[in-house]
Amino acid sequence: MTYILWLDSPDSAGDPRLGGKFASLAEMTAAGFTVPGGFGVTTDAYRAFLAAAGLAEQARETRRRARGAGLETVESLSAAMTRAVESAPMPAEVEDAIRGAYAALAERAGDPAAPVAVRSSGESEDLAGASFAGQYHTYLWVSGADQVLAHVRRCWAGMFGPAVLTYRPAAGQEEETDFAICVGVQEMVPARCAGVVFTLDPVTGDRSKVVIEGCWGLGEGVVSGAITPSRFVVDKVTFERVGSSVAVQETMFALDPGTGTTGLVDVPAELREQSCLTDDQIRELAGLAKRIERHRGAAQDIEWALGPDGGLRVLQVRPETVWSNRARERLVSSPARAIDQVVARFAGIGVTRGPGRA
Repeated sequence: MTYILWLDSPDSAGDPRLGGKFASLAEMTAAGFTVPGGFGVTTDAYRAFLAAAGLAEQARETRRRARGAGLETVESLSAAMTRAVESAPMPAEVEDAIRGAYAALAERAGDPAAPVAVRSSGESEDLAGASFAGQYHTYLWVSGADQVLAHVRRCWAGMFGPAVLTYRPAAGQEEETDFAICVGVQEMVPARCAGVVFTLDPVTGDRSKVVIEGCWGLGEGVVSGAITPSRFVVDKVTFERVGSSVAVQETMFALDPGTGTTGLVDVPAELREQSCLTDDQIRELAGLAKRIERHRGAAQDIEWALGPDGGLRVLQVRPETVWSNRARERLVSSPARAIDQVVARFAGIGVTRGPGRA
């Protein structure tokens, strides 16, 4: 069994033992996109833990009993399973593998207590047609091997949160869709600003646009909905900005020096009414999103961060699952007719429309 897989390992791209989220990041790393370094505590490690703790059958029974049960029953099942996962001993070989991988990551970073993000990555999460995004846990600014181990366990327990136990797949998907989990451990990006970028307009479905949403500080403000982001609409061909709305931002998610954890802190007064992105950075983000869409062959929903050095990092990539599942509107009735329209547009002449023609 393989307990650790590194994002930059040539064999990691698309490996299902990394779960949907981290398998995608391994693919992005292999394709040359800038992804923070890290490793996945694989689904093998999760299954080894359940087996050693004697919890595998309880896990299956918990999911079975939660299916179709009332909220009170689900919450009771969730609490019991969470207690079991959090109290059961971790197999020594799994713990040693995690400690060793974190030590190697910290050595790469030049900091023995390097801060990391610890993120759940379910087997069915972020796959085309799936909507598991937001069902699992992410912990930011985790420091030290002991804390990494504790948060890996919390992510495992998150497999049995009420929201996960009551999640129902879309029509056509298997009922039992997400029975194991990987936990990703990545270098923490102390983001100057962060957010999401869509390779289509998420409101209208317009595939000719790239839409960027961003805020000062960590992207948690955008993805959680706690902060109103600034929004920029960019033409996908010319990269011309065709729309924007800059939000006044008084608070942001960042490391709170007083508590040593992430939380809402004040945005410096001189930044509150400023755009978190320059025109050049907007164009760079649009170009990055377009390259990722071309690489993956479908519309994408991408989380990004701008580091203190001004460099863009890709934090998460997943297929866009709303508009991409709808049938494309037929604009023309035949390839020949499409050519007629293109030629006519450039020639500056009208096009005769017949019955059934667009």
